[in-house]
Amino acid sequence: MSVESKKTCKARCANLKIFLVSLAFVYFSKAFGGSYMKSSITQIERRFDIPSSLIGVIDGSFEMGNLLVIAFVSYFGAKLHRPRLIGIGCVIMAAGSYLTALPHFFQGLYKYETSVSHSTSINNTDSILPCLSNHSLAEADKMPDLEAMTACEKAAGSSLWIYVFLGNMLRGIGETPIMPLGVSYLDDFSREENTPFYLACIHTVGIIGPMFGFMLGSYLAKIYVDIGSVDLDSVTINHMDSRWVGAWWLGFIVTGTVILLSSIPFFFLPKSLPKQGQEESQSKGTELAITAEQDNFLQDETMDQEEKPLTFQELAKDFIPSLRRLFKNSIYTMMILTYLVSVNGFIGLITFKPKFMEQVYGQSASKAIFLIGIMNLPAVALGIITGGFVLKRFKLGVIGAARVSVTASVGSLCLFFIQIFIYCDKAEVAGLTVSYQGDSQVSYNQQTMISQCNMACSCSVKHWDPVCAQNGITYASPCLAGCQTSTGIGKEMTFHNCTCTGEKMMTPGMNMSAVLGQCPRRSNCDYNFKIYMALSVLGSFISACGGTPGYIVLLRSIQQDLKSLALGMQTLIVRTLGSIPPPIYFGALIDRTCLKWGTKHCGGRGACRLYDADAFRMRFMGLITGLYCLSNILWGGLYVTIVKRQKKLALRNQAKENVVEGEMAVNGHANIIVAKKNEDAGNESTI
Repeated sequence: MSVESKKTCKARCANLKIFLVSLAFVYFSKAFGGSYMKSSITQIERRFDIPSSLIGVIDGSFEMGNLLVIAFVSYFGAKLHRPRLIGIGCVIMAAGSYLTALPHFFQGLYKYETSVSHSTSINNTDSILPCLSNHSLAEADKMPDLEAMTACEKAAGSSLWIYVFLGNMLRGIGETPIMPLGVSYLDDFSREENTPFYLACIHTVGIIGPMFGFMLGSYLAKIYVDIGSVDLDSVTINHMDSRWVGAWWLGFIVTGTVILLSSIPFFFLPKSLPKQGQEESQSKGTELAITAEQDNFLQDETMDQEEKPLTFQELAKDFIPSLRRLFKNSIYTMMILTYLVSVNGFIGLITFKPKFMEQVYGQSASKAIFLIGIMNLPAVALGIITGGFVLKRFKLGVIGAARVSVTASVGSLCLFFIQIFIYCDKAEVAGLTVSYQGDSQVSYNQQTMISQCNMACSCSVKHWDPVCAQNGITYASPCLAGCQTSTGIGKEMTFHNCTCTGEKMMTPGMNMSAVLGQCPRRSNCDYNFKIYMALSVLGSFISACGGTPGYIVLLRSIQQDLKSLALGMQTLIVRTLGSIPPPIYFGALIDRTCLKWGTKHCGGRGACRLYDADAFRMRFMGLITGLYCLSNILWGGLYVTIVKRQKKLALRNQAKENVVEGEMAVNGHANIIVAKKNEDAGNESTI
């Protein structure tokens, strides 16, 4: 090879490295934006006063956008300029992020529900009388006028969540070409033995994105939504309150900018590259030969080795036959079904895990998001890179990769099952989880919120403005606690002479006061939460160890010319049936455990303020465990199928070798072969 050819080869190899780094950065940026969306679910739900089922629809709009174009992008994109299509997709994703943040600038200031007027004026010395000032609030429990409520909601912009829906859908459209085109491009032009390690590195960098996304979400969850527009001293709630809304919109501006920057390198990369480690082909349009392992594992099939210029009509005509070929592959079909079930459980878990940690373990939204980002996601990253390293270190084939995936799946299921039985006591809220006498509340209705101690106050049972009494019980409002007077201003306001707080323990001289906010959990909740997090982190690591091996099984089970289409169809099917429905039906299931719904500014039901923690835990964790059990059963069936196919192919290859030996014997070479074999065996006989 000439000096000029060597320079050209080195330049093209450098292009592969540039593509690898660029693709890793794109995986980081898209995961950064996607995880931030997940971390902002609770904030968006509270800001627009919508139920969990509707927030599930908004969250699923990303996959809806993906669904619109994934099949065509995967099939036609493989024939076009793949790096440039990835760059265009990143630009579309950035536009979607900016659109998601837009409603904040159209809406007015956030008005959280409260039952009393919280004065912030230092010169105001008048005491607020919660009990006596609530005579008119009972009228608010009546059904509001429909026309007035519609006009109020229109003025308040409560329907602006549609922009979040559309922006998230646009992000899904833009994300479409990244995975199928990026992975197929990398697998086409890299060495076979390097592909698992490269994929592991890309996915590991991609996992770093969610770490930053969740940490950004945690940080912004502590910053008030209208920062810079309101006097924060006038805000009487903090980030621990279920009515608090963080600066969710700011994160979408940050993530959109990062995604936009990641698009730049792809506009300067070539359409194709020479195979890594091979000399440059004379024809720039030459496609790669099928790898040795893939050729042995797949059934014999005639494939064209040279890329022929095809018209759009010819590509479209070949689309349906290609789909038929793809789904005749039983291993590919079973892999799709297995992924479908496991992704249902995973999406439901990651979407509502922060809410689960809030309601079951009493953690704040910001702390729950932070812990997921700083503990679970690094464990996942370590698991993915470990799985890739194991494949490369022990040079495992398809069966070995499948064995690693099955083992990891079973191990993570066992740890997840144990987590169901690690929980804390319910939050004690009078009239909801406990009675006013401190006994366990069996059932809840509006009448249980009213007791002898607050009956004379004519309190509204719809408002949620919780106060924590000295007896450790939370009351839904100062009025429902029977508080007669108050002192202080803003967040420092204290309520006194609360008649309901003394019903549990009538002690002479007992302090019958209450402060704003919910009471902290009792018992050994911190200890149980640490055990839960340890099991969760370990389970995340073990589960992630099977990620890269499972992906290799998928890649090695499909023909070379169908690779981009197969990855695209996998994304299409899994996201259609595995990513869109779970947030919706998980959200609807969670809504059924709500004990106290909030009230919108214009009247009507808002977001849930308090859930039945036990019902939440059993339904949420039970459903996920069931899905993971089914996934393990399917993995077992898939492993058996792979082993049977491998044995069948081994017998076929042995038969071919026997035929070749027979032909050599006919041509007069049998004596040489037999003599050589006998010589290796110890020269026991000669011919």
